[in-house]
Amino acid sequence: MPTVAPRSAELPLVLALDLGSSSVRAIAYDRLGREIDGSEGRVAYDWRYTSDGGVEADPELILGAAFTAIDGALVGLGPLAARVGAVGVSTFWHNILGIGDGGRPLTPVYSWADERSAGAAAALRRRLDADAVWRRTGCAIHPSYPAARLAWLRDADPARFRAVARWVSIGEFLAQRCFDRAACSISMASGTGLLDQRQCTWDEELLQALGLHAGRLSPLVDLDAPFAGLAAPFARRWPALAGVPWLPAAGDGALANIGTGCVGPGRAALSLGTTGAIRVLIDAPVPDVPRGLWVYRADRARVLVGGAISNGGSVHRWIQDRTALGPPEDVERELRTRPADGHGLVVLPFFAGERAPDWPLVARGAIVGMTLRTDPVDLLQAMIEAVAYRFALVWELVRDAVPAVRQLVASGGGTRSAAWMQIIADALGHEILVSDELEGSSRGAAVLALRALGVEPPVAAGGRPCAPDPSRHGRYRDARARQRRMEAALASLVPIVAGMGPPADRGS
Repeated sequence: MPTVAPRSAELPLVLALDLGSSSVRAIAYDRLGREIDGSEGRVAYDWRYTSDGGVEADPELILGAAFTAIDGALVGLGPLAARVGAVGVSTFWHNILGIGDGGRPLTPVYSWADERSAGAAAALRRRLDADAVWRRTGCAIHPSYPAARLAWLRDADPARFRAVARWVSIGEFLAQRCFDRAACSISMASGTGLLDQRQCTWDEELLQALGLHAGRLSPLVDLDAPFAGLAAPFARRWPALAGVPWLPAAGDGALANIGTGCVGPGRAALSLGTTGAIRVLIDAPVPDVPRGLWVYRADRARVLVGGAISNGGSVHRWIQDRTALGPPEDVERELRTRPADGHGLVVLPFFAGERAPDWPLVARGAIVGMTLRTDPVDLLQAMIEAVAYRFALVWELVRDAVPAVRQLVASGGGTRSAAWMQIIADALGHEILVSDELEGSSRGAAVLALRALGVEPPVAAGGRPCAPDPSRHGRYRDARARQRRMEAALASLVPIVAGMGPPADRGS
């Protein structure tokens, strides 16, 4: 969607707060769902990577980033800040932390990429009927989900596990701090692996297996139950927002579909950021969960069917940080002229594990076929082609699950590379519409905030078509098969982690 100058913005205005996996953004939008120029506040933050596979962050650091981002957005709006009528909140799915009775964090925020619960996930798979759990919750028993992480924390650090009064996501922690109460949206709960998707209640069998009761999780609400009345310190800090409704945090994937207009069974969203996903949002009862995919929710009425890959733009950054690629514009130009799969490499891009379609408990990356002639652009091309092959596996499953899908719309930071978009279109053998809306999750949060005010903004539908090349698709089909053979051959070399020691005792 185009941006709009402040003087041309149409009322009412809303603020979208997007707690992403690498930065926090606060952006103002007008009645037509257009981002207001100069209104973005953005603050980056870092994760801590531990030697035993942990990926965690200080929850106070993320909240501090959120508060600073809101400050920046309101300053950028100037006098228009007083016209903000509602706040929508997006946050990355599958994160969890523990808080005490007074709302103080007792644990770090644990990322979906934290691998330390692999052994706990394996134990849960043995103890429970994993297929039945998948059918009820829409989620595999897998280290990326909080269900497995809670099992690991219970066994690895039982004293801290018992001390936690409530387990929450970072969005709930934000609400607890700003409004002195927390509630979990059905959208966020659907990505925990702990929600009975059909009943929209916490899953009793899983809670019992984890030694929890529903009172140690937040009460469930839908997106039509906003918070109101900021706590005094924040009302003084942001008087323009003191009395406006704040929607409960929703999952960024569902919001990306809404923000890019991918609503209904005919239009799928492809997101390429740090990770990647293909999702279809449907207004229908929860379907049987297709093997290899997941089912989450945008709200009580709308269901999200899709699959996620754990490595997207992260592999591009990994190569960029470790090799002398040269100026980005030169690399992009060279990628556009290289033959498909012409580097002689086979890559498993599993630097942060992997999810769909096989949901391995532990996965590791590999690069096979390097010679003295291999150069950095060879490595980059092989890496981004390898990511495209994973997208192709998910795309085939999504089309089987939702046959009505006809259009595929891409958004996210990775869409800035036209070369990568062409590679993905060629690997899928299907045209991609590269959305004009780069910040799909933020706009999705804004759309929900506008709807809370009784306003229906236009659907984002613009973009640049990227058509597949049939000859390149044939080469990539062969390369995909080669990648799967190598994945099977190397699987036995990756150990299943039986268990980990207690998390380090660090203050939060």
